[in-house]
Amino acid sequence: MAGMAGCAAAVVGQAEFLGQTLCNNHHRPTTTTKAAGGALQVVSLFGKKKPAAAAKKAVQKAVAKVNKPTNEELSKWYGPDRRIYLPEGLLDKSDIPAYLTGEVPGDYGFDPFGLSKKPSDFDKYQAYELIHARWAMLGAAGFVLPEAFNRSGAVCGPEAVWFKTGALLLDGNTLSYFGANIPVNLAVAVIAEVVLVGGAEYYRSTNKSPLGSDLDPLHPGGAFDPLGLAKDPEQFALLKVKEIKNGRLAMFSMLGFFIQAYVTGQGPVENLAAHLSDPFGNNLLTVLQGTAERAPSL
Repeated sequence: MAGMAGCAAAVVGQAEFLGQTLCNNHHRPTTTTKAAGGALQVVSLFGKKKPAAAAKKAVQKAVAKVNKPTNEELSKWYGPDRRIYLPEGLLDKSDIPAYLTGEVPGDYGFDPFGLSKKPSDFDKYQAYELIHARWAMLGAAGFVLPEAFNRSGAVCGPEAVWFKTGALLLDGNTLSYFGANIPVNLAVAVIAEVVLVGGAEYYRSTNKSPLGSDLDPLHPGGAFDPLGLAKDPEQFALLKVKEIKNGRLAMFSMLGFFIQAYVTGQGPVENLAAHLSDPFGNNLLTVLQGTAERAPSL
């Protein structure tokens, strides 16, 4: 009982919710047990040595007690009762790694290779995923929207297919959107990308920018939230979940767009239109079998 009380005290002493430390990996809680002779031993819960089964269950109960949101909607995505990557029955929640406590948005308890065991790695991979997710969402929109506009009658270049637009720049041409010529060649596009993307990442990594300093490097808020969407902490926590879920979908979409273009030689909107016009004649199976009518591949 002394060990369980020590664990609960350690966790409760540093647990907060929504943006604050909550069983933070940077401050690993410890349990205390009484050894022979009355001396106290300190046992790390998340150290290299695995704790005993009883100690592990005690930790999970203590964490669950302080890491459970009171908001019903938030409890779906945060805390011990959050949704996990497999339905209960196929996956027991006691099998979820102890360092995945449900405090981070998008935590479904999935880390089969143990990549985030170290707190520094956890923070690093979380940042990598979120930044890639945001770029993927922008990229997916850039792949789909110009082609969709072009098919609906707007003039967005000759075809506005993402890889063909890039070929125009390689040939020394400029871009055209909605009938207006954009004086951007390949050199200007590369320079603009390096300056804008590199500048944004520099300001983020150094946490210093003209719009503010000493901000949250992943969710800065303030001037970066002109609509005030993050003023309500609970709404902000839900928006974080929606962002990472859409970002993960966008990353898979980008991979699909690349493979799709290589296999069919068409853009995503053109492929979708072909499928909707003849779902049984244009689908994944017909493409793999070679029976679908296809443009020459890249």
